[in-house]
Amino acid sequence: QVQLVESGGGLVQPGGSLRLSCAASGFTLRGFVMNWFRQAPGKERELVARISGSGSTTNYADSAKGRFTISRDDDKNTVYLQMNNLKPEDTAVYYCNALNLGWDYWGQGTQVTVSS
Repeated sequence: QVQLVESGGGLVQPGGSLRLSCAASGFTLRGFVMNWFRQAPGKERELVARISGSGSTTNYADSAKGRFTISRDDDKNTVYLQMNNLKPEDTAVYYCNALNLGWDYWGQGTQVTVSS
């Protein structure tokens, strides 16, 4: 059974940090482009960060640049999103997405709430 399972979300104060994990099962992440999306209430889902299949290239939304870091460990079949200096506007459900040719897999999401 193909699954992506996100974890690491929670409640954090402004300026704090969280590390999200996305663990894959039922398939290997090797070669997949991995994305982190987020969706805040009443807003469209937006791409936050992307890492290439080789891990050599990363891309970030302007809102994430300098604060978020995406990484992957293909041996652990896991992708990470390190989020620092979190802001209230980062509050959203964060989703992991795996893309490779005709395959497009999504996780169920993990809630991140940034509030004092």
